[in-house]
Amino acid sequence: MGILRRSIRSTRPRTPRRAARVVIVSPAGSVFLFREDNVEVGIHWLPPGGGIDPGETPQECVRRELREETGWTDLAPQRLLCTWEHDFTHMGKPVRQHEHIYVAQGPERTPVTESPDAHWRWLSPAELGALGEPMWPPRIHELLSAPTTEPVHLGLVT
Repeated sequence: MGILRRSIRSTRPRTPRRAARVVIVSPAGSVFLFREDNVEVGIHWLPPGGGIDPGETPQECVRRELREETGWTDLAPQRLLCTWEHDFTHMGKPVRQHEHIYVAQGPERTPVTESPDAHWRWLSPAELGALGEPMWPPRIHELLSAPTTEPVHLGLVT
């Protein structure tokens, strides 16, 4: 029996929320992602990151979240890959999250502060393209395969 998923469509107003994430790419082109299974949105893969604290820039958020989620302190966002918005429930409140997605280069390694609940993986370009499970943000493989000089704005993805 599958997990019952709640609809993320709601008539309640959505609270704006800002977040930032970083796609780490190894010298061989592998990408570091976490796999989550959320009751509301289901299984999906996403880069390290999270909500931007008051007074924090997106770049500062990425560094803090990377340190908290992996223990890595030697990586920094190098360029803005894309921005996007999506709706979901965060801590019981419907939010519309606006995310900045950065790219950083880094070696393939194991997270230092790995949680026993964390499901992470380095995915080769071929594995990323054939994953078959949703990614947040969508189109990561495409955006990394054909980099542009300017960030791509994906808009609201439902």
